Amino acid sequence: MTHQILKHFRYSHLPEHLQDISRPFHTLAASLDATLPDCAEKSAGLRKLLEAKDCMVRAALAEKEGNTP
Repeated sequence: MTHQILKHFRYSHLPEHLQDISRPFHTLAASLDATLPDCAEKSAGLRKLLEAKDCMVRAALAEKEGNTP
């Protein structure tokens, strides 16, 4: 069964420089979903991975906009 959260790891709609950041998270999430049994811990782990991906994309945006220290 494919976990519903995987749709949030899609990256083709992003600009290329953000696709480069997001792609590894998509690959990892899909691999973990295919490998691990469905359970609450898998759901929690995928949510945390999504949070990490979102943070890294925002960091890349901040860098591009010159908002880094």
